[in-house]
Amino acid sequence: MPDPTPGDRLWRALQTHVLDAPGGPALVNPYTYEDPALDMDGAAQIRRENIRASALTLAAPPEALIVAEAPGPWGCRFSGVPLVSEQQLLDPDFPLDGRATSLRALHGEPLKEYSGGIYWRQMLPRWGRFWTWNAVPFHPHKPDEPLTIRAPRVREIRQFADALAAVVEAVQPGRVIALGRVAERALTAVGVESTYVRHPSQGGAALFREGTDKLFGV
Repeated sequence: MPDPTPGDRLWRALQTHVLDAPGGPALVNPYTYEDPALDMDGAAQIRRENIRASALTLAAPPEALIVAEAPGPWGCRFSGVPLVSEQQLLDPDFPLDGRATSLRALHGEPLKEYSGGIYWRQMLPRWGRFWTWNAVPFHPHKPDEPLTIRAPRVREIRQFADALAAVVEAVQPGRVIALGRVAERALTAVGVESTYVRHPSQGGAALFREGTDKLFGV
């Protein structure tokens, strides 16, 4: 049998460490949880299929693994793929295929994410040279406000330390890039050396573009 690809190893790591891990009342596992007020029927399974398709694009170790912080409410929470929105998955020109899962998409309004848009406008020309993950793979939100954003707590970062280490080991990237300080600290905690780049959100777009241009070339 041929040796497993990084994508094969990555998918096994996600099955072992991520997909069925417990979330919480303010930490949504998009691969098991469905909110009838927000999600289509079968949404969690669709998101599993979307992240599997993304993982299996890795036929060889990429130049870089880019690790962000955690899913936001308009991107990975509904797509299942870090820093990717439903609108992007449904775009035939986008390099990843997938299906939408939100009720809004069912009514013709697929979700789009501001940070994800900045990210992909910069990184799309480098497609094939990197893969993207989150230090905390579930969506942290404020209690009883499912479409809000909050920083992941220290215990949540620790909860997924083994998952983060397993993803890095499976992907075997040439380098690891930390998109923001939370990701940088999470990687340091599992003994992974990384290069810091400013996250594109909260006014960081210009520094993000500058940092990735320096690392990947203009």
